[in-house]
Parts: sequence; C-alpha cells; structure tokens
Amino acid sequence: MSGSVEKQHLLTAKQMADFAVNGYLVLNEVVPQEYNIRAEKEMREFSGNGGSYWNESGVIQEIFNLPQVKGAMQSFVGTSPVYDHSFLHVVRAQHHKGQFYHADSIIDTRPFGYDIQAFYFSHDAPDEMGPTLVLPGSHMRKVSNGSIARYKNILGQRRLVSKAGTIAFLHHAIWHCAQPNFTDLTRYVFKLRMRPGQEQRALFNTEGYNSPEIQNYVYKAGHHAWAGDEGRVNQVQIAKFWRYLTGDNRVDASFEGSLTRMGL
Repeated sequence: MSGSVEKQHLLTAKQMADFAVNGYLVLNEVVPQEYNIRAEKEMREFSGNGGSYWNESGVIQEIFNLPQVKGAMQSFVGTSPVYDHSFLHVVRAQHHKGQFYHADSIIDTRPFGYDIQAFYFSHDAPDEMGPTLVLPGSHMRKVSNGSIARYKNILGQRRLVSKAGTIAFLHHAIWHCAQPNFTDLTRYVFKLRMRPGQEQRALFNTEGYNSPEIQNYVYKAGHHAWAGDEGRVNQVQIAKFWRYLTGDNRVDASFEGSLTRMGL
C-alpha cells in the first residue's frame, strides 16, 4: 500500500473535518460491486484463521490498492504506512450476544498521532445484522481497552449500518463494539489497522480547511451531547486535533477561540 495517489483521490477538508469531529469516517459503497462479490464469496468459504486472511486472500489487497481506498488511507497515515494487524471478524447467524464497549489500544501516549482502522463490509450490513456500534467523539477520551465495558446505550451512539462496498475508517481510540446478529446470515467484516509512516499533518486535500464553513462545522459539530457538562472540554480537544491534522498551528475552531486566548 506504499506510494502516493493523485490529489483527486485524497480526502477532502470536509471529510477530514468529519473524522476530526467524530473519530470515524464512512465511505459508502466506495468499493465496486465486482470486488464485493469476489470478497464475500471468499470470506464465506474461508476456513483459515482470521488473522491470516490479509495474506491468504486473493482479493482483499486489490481492494485496498484501489485509488479511492488507497487515497483515504494516505490521507490518514501517509504514503508509507506500517502494517499493524488485520482480522476477518465473523458474527454467526442468530448470535444474540453483543460485545462490550472497548477501545482497541491500551494506554497510548501520543498526544494527537493515531493508527487508522479500516472496516470493510463486502455485503450489506443492515441494523438487524448488528454492524459495529461506535460512539462519535469518544476518540478524544483515551481509555485502557475494556475499562469502559460497564457503559451501555450511550447518547449519540451509532451503528455502522452499511451497504456492500462500504469502508468505515476508525480512529484507533474510538469506543466501539460488535452487536448481536438477529438474521439467518453470518456477518463478515474485515478490519485492517495501519500505523503512520510519517507525521500526520496536512496529508489530505487541504483546500478550504480554514474556510469559515469548515471552521464553523468543526466548532458546532464538535459538541457531542453524551459529553454533558464536559462538552466544551471535548470540543477544545477536537479543535486541537483539527489544528494537528491541518498542519496549521494558528487555525482555531475551539469554543470562543480558547486556543488563541490561551496562547496555544
């Protein structure tokens, strides 16, 4: 997956702002159906260990080398990302037990750097099939793996209901969990985690990143209801993250311009 793509395939400033605010970005039906058909068939016939699917698959690396997919990955982790791990996750038909909320890392001391996790759905994943549940904005609340397992049904959480060919890109620290599958079909999702090969600043198509529209969006959308009285604190952290992602240490989308007022 190393090497660069043309600028047109990079994420836009609005897409990157969505990621900064929510900790994930969904690219709906970004993979052509011809690849999805091959991948779904292969997944349903695969009998190996889920951790070896990346290397044993005949199609999955083709998918992640598609310009539109590779461009998204480049926007997150650069032109020389480092493979961390991958897994083909399987939730059997009529499996009625959900996962507990967790983040996929133990304590991570990077202030704003992150790994990216791509969740690829080769087939439709409707709500009743139990697609991954995420809590938007939780990537700014670093926790140790399963320390949040006691939490359930949090205001604003969202199931990643998806059509075939959709890839959801998740910040490694976002709170998430698999959900029960109430259908008669087994659900598959392939997860690929990549570490950055360079500093993650201005890797996307930065055109318009400091426009009033984008700045206002980061400010307003960054107030997540679940944060309650600490919503402003979370929003300021998101504004700091946006500053890091844009590579501009002067851009300030924080509450009442607090980053500028504090001399940051």
